Amino acid sequence: MSSSRLFEPLKIGNITVNHRIGMAPLTRMRATDERIPTPLMKEYYSQRAAVPGTLILTEGTFISPNCGGFPNAPGIWSDEQVEAWKPITEEVHRKGCFIFCQIFAMGRAAQKEVAEKEGVPIIAPSAIPIDADSAVPREMTMDEVKQVVLDHVKAAENAIKAGFDGVEVHGANGYMLDQFLQDTANHRTDAYGGSIENRTRLLHETIQAVAEAITPERVGLRLSPFSTFQSMRMADPIPQFTDVITKAKATNLAYIHLVESRISGASDAAALDSLDFAYELWGNDRPLLVAGGFTPLEAQQLVEERYPEKKIVVIFGRHFLANPDLVYRMRRGLELNAYNRETFYLQQSPVGYVDYKFSDAYLAEHGVVSGYK
Repeated sequence: MSSSRLFEPLKIGNITVNHRIGMAPLTRMRATDERIPTPLMKEYYSQRAAVPGTLILTEGTFISPNCGGFPNAPGIWSDEQVEAWKPITEEVHRKGCFIFCQIFAMGRAAQKEVAEKEGVPIIAPSAIPIDADSAVPREMTMDEVKQVVLDHVKAAENAIKAGFDGVEVHGANGYMLDQFLQDTANHRTDAYGGSIENRTRLLHETIQAVAEAITPERVGLRLSPFSTFQSMRMADPIPQFTDVITKAKATNLAYIHLVESRISGASDAAALDSLDFAYELWGNDRPLLVAGGFTPLEAQQLVEERYPEKKIVVIFGRHFLANPDLVYRMRRGLELNAYNRETFYLQQSPVGYVDYKFSDAYLAEHGVVSGYK
């Protein structure tokens, strides 16, 4: 596979990756209870920076204490968090790789028990719960809506201070910005709901403000038009996301990151919908990140057969989780480690986090005797 287009360099904003295999933002729940990154997280990201020129996207990182509601996810609103992220970004850069911080807010996806424990309000565009077992969120005031933009900007500025190459604004998977986009969660009748343009407004204001603060070349946007995760997916997402992507393109973002319909959160789903409309809107001259539970062969087919004219980076989640040297293995056609779902979310634990083995070939080539490097 070493001669594949997957191993051609590509310029993304201000960086140039050596290949087109990226690491997905993966919720791992290994930060402290105070949402501070840890040395264990440094080891995890360092391991996955095994091959120089790799683009790494961090796990979802909270923009403010009022936007949380999920255990042991990191934040980036405080000086202490910024300082704790610095050793991680420095280590990734030392190994010749790049790292963007995915920034987000939970909205109605906040867990009731965690929110109550931390004194976090569960707020959303409208008072519509995810399901009958979830908390009913409080509809956000106009001041709270405006604050979301300010919090994203502060988080983005902090990310640059922490040494990140850029940020990915999380507009996918049923979290706050996605909730505003879709009428499954947004029944507002003010300037932020009721029409396609109004539902796009908060996301558009956010990416514009973040791009102005840290430059568009350092900003990406993640979208999941067809995902049913967390009770999302409006009846016809295409007009809504056409508006979103058209405005993102005009903002000159570094990339958009699309989640194919066969992925719903961390699970597989039926691939019934095509992202061709989004590919066409974004065009051929701009980087496009695509996630979708790909195998190495499917990734090669995506960039060489399905969309050879596109500047695609294929984003791997579960396989990158289980294979810190994934890029090396793919280049050489080596067998992949199997991932274990039962250890995905073991809070603050090294198990299933930094104990996946590197390939023997990688270790031999790099003069390392320990399987975990």
